[in-house]
Amino acid sequence: MKTRLLAAVAAFAAVVALVPAGRSQDKAAPDAAAIAARAAEFLKKTQNENGSWGKEPQSRGATGVIVTGLIRTGTRPDDAPVARGVKYIESLVNAKSGHIAGDDAKATLINYTTSINIMALNAAGKDDKYRAVIAGAAKYLKEYQWDDARGKKDDSDYYGGAGYAGDKSRPDLSNTAFFLEALKEAGVSKDDPAFKKALVFVGRCQNLKSEHNTAPWAEKNNDGSFVYTGANGGENRRTDGEGVKTDMGGYGSMTYAGIKSMVYCGVGKDDPRMKKALEWVAKNYTLDANPGMPEANSQRGLYYYYHTFAKCMAALGDDTFTDAKGVKHDWRADLLAALAKRQKPDGSFVNDTDRWMEGDPNLVTGYALMALSYCQKK
Repeated sequence: MKTRLLAAVAAFAAVVALVPAGRSQDKAAPDAAAIAARAAEFLKKTQNENGSWGKEPQSRGATGVIVTGLIRTGTRPDDAPVARGVKYIESLVNAKSGHIAGDDAKATLINYTTSINIMALNAAGKDDKYRAVIAGAAKYLKEYQWDDARGKKDDSDYYGGAGYAGDKSRPDLSNTAFFLEALKEAGVSKDDPAFKKALVFVGRCQNLKSEHNTAPWAEKNNDGSFVYTGANGGENRRTDGEGVKTDMGGYGSMTYAGIKSMVYCGVGKDDPRMKKALEWVAKNYTLDANPGMPEANSQRGLYYYYHTFAKCMAALGDDTFTDAKGVKHDWRADLLAALAKRQKPDGSFVNDTDRWMEGDPNLVTGYALMALSYCQKK
């Protein structure tokens, strides 16, 4: 088993961009294969008997993140621990509704969990093994998108968005980004109405005064960044307490989520919304923190930021990104270096700033593997 794992990660490493632009080649570059192998060994030791990782019910989503990260960094779907993780996800398929979050009272965060598990089964599937399950799950997700059928017209700040779960869940950009990625993974066409409706919601999460967002806070900030949600008049996660309603400054994880969501919805680089968002990224390019957050909170959601950064940059399709100072960055190498220096001796990753479940080394190691999987040129 170990031999097969090492062979897989060696193949993964062969295509990794190892030397960052502008960085001295005298220093040894991080070994992506070794990072992936150590992380996989850690996860083998922490997996639950039933194939999941973590505690119920959060394990239902965390396991999907981990399975996806393991497969994308070289672990074969039929190797442990992936095979056991996939079997656990299979047990979450709700035959009646079509979602992938279980069929009991613990089936919470259904949209979020289903979106992640679509990605996991898509990564694990051979010969369209999970095609019917994934199609059913995508159908479920589209039915619970906020739209006319659910009583929200296009002038509502809920319209087009997706939340954590069904009928009463307020939509937010994080869940909507996962929702769109899941539809993309499920093979849903960009021309599907779900993408068009979602783009309306995404636009209302951007700090850009235009016909796409007329909220007062968008005009106040107007820098192209994205916030957590435009729903309920706008709510954010840069700060705490009253700040969730008053501090609508954008930050990295949501801005990258917004950009990749626009790409998935067919928005091009010449679109004013995209230009302004990329201008913000150019001014705030970093992998040392979740940019845009207040200094005291700058490490919050760091690993969520890493995998979102990676997906966004991959979606944009360029090997380098030039910041506002004219410095050209090999973003894959920058990300690889950031991950390498943060891996623990036991192979895990964990955020010492425990927010949004990033104190859980299982989930965070899954995030890190997902980010690492994009450190390869196609």
